[in-house]
Amino acid sequence: MDNPGSSIISALGGGSGVDFLQLASDLSEATFSFQRSNLEQRNESLEARISSASILRNALTSLSSALGDRVRNGDLSPRATIGNPAVASVSTTPGISPTGTYSLEVSQLAQGQNLVSQSYTGSGDLVGEGTLNIRFGTVNGASFTEDTSQSALNITVDASDTLETLAGKISTESGGKLDAYVANGTNGAQLVVKGEDGATNGFVLDGQSSALLPLAQPGDLSYLSWDPSSDAGELRQGAQDALYEFDTVALSSSSNTITGLPEGISLSLTATNVDAPTSISFSNNTSAITDVMNDFVAALNDLAGLLNDEAAAFGGTLANDPGARELKRDLARLTSETVMPTAAEGEPSTLADLGLTTNRDGTFSLDTERLAETLAASPDGAAAMFTTGAFGVFATIDGLARDNTLTTDPGSLGGSLGRYEGQIERNDERLTKISEQQEDLRLRLTRQLVAAERQISSSQSTLTFLQQQIEAWNGSN
Repeated sequence: MDNPGSSIISALGGGSGVDFLQLASDLSEATFSFQRSNLEQRNESLEARISSASILRNALTSLSSALGDRVRNGDLSPRATIGNPAVASVSTTPGISPTGTYSLEVSQLAQGQNLVSQSYTGSGDLVGEGTLNIRFGTVNGASFTEDTSQSALNITVDASDTLETLAGKISTESGGKLDAYVANGTNGAQLVVKGEDGATNGFVLDGQSSALLPLAQPGDLSYLSWDPSSDAGELRQGAQDALYEFDTVALSSSSNTITGLPEGISLSLTATNVDAPTSISFSNNTSAITDVMNDFVAALNDLAGLLNDEAAAFGGTLANDPGARELKRDLARLTSETVMPTAAEGEPSTLADLGLTTNRDGTFSLDTERLAETLAASPDGAAAMFTTGAFGVFATIDGLARDNTLTTDPGSLGGSLGRYEGQIERNDERLTKISEQQEDLRLRLTRQLVAAERQISSSQSTLTFLQQQIEAWNGSN
């Protein structure tokens, strides 16, 4: 570009006609353009490094997260086998590997109370104004013992309420504890009320009529009252708990879904098998372990490929980044790292025992023969490596991800990101300072050049006057 200073000399030599405001702006811009350009180029380079480091960090945390989900969702848990599958289905807590054998005998399933009212002409019949009180507890023969820990329902019934609208109120105001509807059968319309499973979820109905002379007949709310002492066939099914023996220990449950059993076992009871106990056992899901190792190796190779590209010695954005170098070292020693320090002698303890091998280019392969040998010789030991505990494959990868994303560690990817972001922040502060200095220089140059313009104009006026006088003198001679 042209030297702005030469413009000043040329302009002064010419006497005038210079845009001093633009000249001051150009001079101040030229003074700081190199510093600004240098800082902006540095920021572009830092932004590229931040992007690359973020890609690697996200890939690493995604690998850890996906592996954790795979372990926790139960795919790798031992498969349960029950001798009589009609009695119950069995599930296990993700991350726990049951190994025991248990017996199960179910003598009674949990069920809820089912009450069918006396008959009405139709579902649109009025039920009578008043309050329908519903209390919960245990129905035992002709007696009822209220469970005071459960809040009673006090349903307001308007004069316009029909059997249909009352059913809706019962279902809604009970918050799901009761399910009510109208059945139109051969005996007319009848209110059906069903409760939750469990012996203490039985219930009684007390229709408090607003009539001066309540009559237990259709149209009066007292007609819907029911308790076991006056039952005339309205009770179609009583509420009861599930009764079963687990390893010959007598147990009960208000639900047919049972949790909290040894080794994280859960049951869903579906039938009884009195005097014919069935067995529950577990076998390791070796095919699932093979599948997860194949997926694990593929994910590691995706990460290694990214790392090789981003941290390549020639042309890699993170070629000299300490965080990228540390991640390379971590991946290189991954196969030999002991992930199960508590493993007994002869049991698998490293990822190499699961068939993981490292290639010369830093990528990974799966030695399927080595994996098959481990699964055949120690299926329990291999399964134990895929839990959510303090040790194992997931704990190792999770620790690797955490260590490499720590912002407090200058040798990690997280530390690199923090360092680059800090450098950009400092460069931005310097760019702001340069802008302020440039503006100060522009204002100062403007004042100086305007003053120079005034001096030039004054000199030109004097010169013009002298020329006119000389011409006048010459003319008179």
